[in-house]
Amino acid sequence: MASIKNLKKDINYVLGDIIEECYTWEILNPNADKKATEAIIDEAIESFDNLIEKVNAKNVESSKAHFKAINNELEETAHKLLDKINNL
Repeated sequence: MASIKNLKKDINYVLGDIIEECYTWEILNPNADKKATEAIIDEAIESFDNLIEKVNAKNVESSKAHFKAINNELEETAHKLLDKINNL
């Protein structure tokens, strides 16, 4: 793990790109129901808040393992959200 700053940037960029992809899908499908993409956006925002909260946690036993777990959770969340977008 390079730094906490880079992890925060990764979280921001990855989940921001997922939200942007939802908006792009809405633009390309103007007649489709937007409730599904709104739910994905809400889930991405909730995931962002949870991950940033975990990054900012002060009392962790092994910081290296803690941040690696956060990075893995980010990857899993991103894959899950992208699968939902692809199934729209």
